[in-house]
Amino acid sequence: MAGRGKITQNEEPPSGWRPTQSVDEPVLHSPYEEPSSHWSYVEGVPSKVPFRRPASYYYRSKKVGSAQVEMYAEEERDDLPLVNRLRADVKRWRESGYRGASPVTKDLLAWWSRPDALRPLFYCQREAAETVIYLLELALPGRLSATGFRTFQVGAEDLDRLHRGERPKFDELRPDADFYPRLIDPPVDSSLLPLRRLGCKMATGSGKTALMSMIISWAFCNRGRNPGSTWFPSAVLVCAPNLTVRKRLQVLYPADPKNYYDEFELVPGKYRELLGSGKVLITNWHTLALKSEHSEGGVSYKVVDKGKETDDAFTIDRLGDLAQRLPILVLNDEGHHCWRPAPDATDAEKAKGLSAEERKALEEDAEEARIWLLGLDRINNSGLAGKGTPGILAAVDMSATPFYLGNSGYPEGSPFPWLVSDFGLVDAIECGIVKIPRLPVLDDKSKTDEVGRPDPKYFRLWRNIVDNLSTGDKGSNKRPKPEAVYREAEGALLTIAGQWKKRFDEIRAASPEDGHVPPVMIVVCDNTEIAEIFFQKISGERRVEVLGEDGKATEKVVYEGSQIHFDDLANVEGVPRRTIRIDSRLLNKLEAEGDQTKDEAALALREIIDTVGKRGGPGEFVRCVVSVSMLTEGWDANNVTHVLGVRAFGSQLLCEQVVGRGLRRMSYTPDPKTGKLAPRVRRRLRHPVLAHPVQGTTEGHRHRGPGLYPYLPGPRAGGVRNPRSGRRKLQLRPPVERDSMRRRLAGRDDR
Repeated sequence: MAGRGKITQNEEPPSGWRPTQSVDEPVLHSPYEEPSSHWSYVEGVPSKVPFRRPASYYYRSKKVGSAQVEMYAEEERDDLPLVNRLRADVKRWRESGYRGASPVTKDLLAWWSRPDALRPLFYCQREAAETVIYLLELALPGRLSATGFRTFQVGAEDLDRLHRGERPKFDELRPDADFYPRLIDPPVDSSLLPLRRLGCKMATGSGKTALMSMIISWAFCNRGRNPGSTWFPSAVLVCAPNLTVRKRLQVLYPADPKNYYDEFELVPGKYRELLGSGKVLITNWHTLALKSEHSEGGVSYKVVDKGKETDDAFTIDRLGDLAQRLPILVLNDEGHHCWRPAPDATDAEKAKGLSAEERKALEEDAEEARIWLLGLDRINNSGLAGKGTPGILAAVDMSATPFYLGNSGYPEGSPFPWLVSDFGLVDAIECGIVKIPRLPVLDDKSKTDEVGRPDPKYFRLWRNIVDNLSTGDKGSNKRPKPEAVYREAEGALLTIAGQWKKRFDEIRAASPEDGHVPPVMIVVCDNTEIAEIFFQKISGERRVEVLGEDGKATEKVVYEGSQIHFDDLANVEGVPRRTIRIDSRLLNKLEAEGDQTKDEAALALREIIDTVGKRGGPGEFVRCVVSVSMLTEGWDANNVTHVLGVRAFGSQLLCEQVVGRGLRRMSYTPDPKTGKLAPRVRRRLRHPVLAHPVQGTTEGHRHRGPGLYPYLPGPRAGGVRNPRSGRRKLQLRPPVERDSMRRRLAGRDDR
């Protein structure tokens, strides 16, 4: 990269930007086969390119590769040279029958791709597992020659450079790049051993948990057959960002009743008992913090002074039995939380122009990253695996958004340099793994824009809310007043609530009485005050202060009916809540105290959140969730159909995390004629995700994939129909193909 990119708080498409021509066939291939084509845009015109899309990322100013800018959509897009080169090497290795791998590894890789599997694995899962295994079993131990090949796109010399954190000799790297791929994350203290890291980008809904199960299967089955080998770890530490994710990951324990090894038949019968040769520990990042020097048994005392924990004592305490099995493998779920700030990062630059609430959120993000990574550094440098030997074989990051956050000191959205596998949102759409996000377009029926031009009021909702505010609509801190924000956003809320209502009625009509799981609408707000007013308007629930019999003031919950006149979203006394608001204070308390918390309200809220869309749970009947930022990841409800963003989305990372809550499919049954998954859509307002413009039909499909119809009366109905074509435009930012990458991928295949 050439120079530091500017971190902005609210990057959006230029005001003059317009959608490009849409595509009729968003799903191009089966999710179980290697992609053989992709959609490419040149000057706004789509064409189906007969080869796989190169791995790439969207970026603001700095670039890793040498691709040229062709249009607005490409101002933030560049290739990932290491990923693309590894793809070629791994594909050739696969076609050779995995030459050089252990017999166990060959059996597992063949088992995962067998055509008669009852629950077949996605190609993206198999490729990511192959890449990690190729690196850990062959490339990094210096065993490339065992493959029988003589030349590699990522050869021994490049691997050595990557492992030292030096610039590899990739021709496609920009000559002036000061940011390049590497496979280590070195601590600030150069005397410490660097942490080896590998990153897998996996789009939301593409199966990160199953991928982790595959990697654990490879490690434990091989170690069971080769007990003396340290390249096949016998222990795996799984780190999670919160309790929601940690609970979801319990399926990684081989003894769990719902474990993925059995659910997905990941291990042949002859190897199943070998899973017991390893140990899995799943924990939150909170446990990686140093303990107080003045505490004993969880209680602090002034007279207690035990001194700072040493690295070896820290490792033994946190890992327990795993400390006897070093070096271990670490799997970082939602690994974008685990980052090291840039050496020249300054707090003043990070906090510039932010509110107190936003500054606090940045501080919490930075603290989480610091504790998480320093904890891994301590394990890695514990010395328990032998002097000078790392305690961690590798840390593998799993994330849909493996990019640096804005407060890291790196340009927001820049990729982690240790990415080795890439499967992004556009790829997931083209193979049908996720729903297709749908954006709003014109709400004025008198206009007939051929391409379905987005309505600026809703497409750039937050910008237009702020622009329309008067001086009196802002507080002393110049932040918008909650009431003013609601006033400006009410039209968008009514529009998307109307679309939710139609979907709700269709599902209810197609399901047995009281036998349906309702669709869920999410409203993501800028701050807690705005979230509260949206919650009150939607649910009709609020707290009022009343005088008790003793004359003392007390709070009472009153139910006044939905103020937006959607009774199906209203909370009613004595009935399970239909609309909930995420109380960040309660959840933060629960995250900090974990299973030991005594706060019943926090536990009840977490139980509701964890069971949204699940039959029999307290969250089964939830229809609307209002939050600030607590649903950006780890929340796997697949019945989310609508998302309204009433806040600034300053990065692709945050935007994709929020949108990802509504992308999970409810069905993965392919069409028997084509082998493809049928397209499904999900509605959203104000989320500039980078993907394809896609045509969607107006015809409803009863229970599955209904069209979007306006729910507001009058000539400006807030709908999204294109009056000329009779089709709806699903507008997302288009990727553009590059001749340079096309030529390179036609490259060598030296067998």
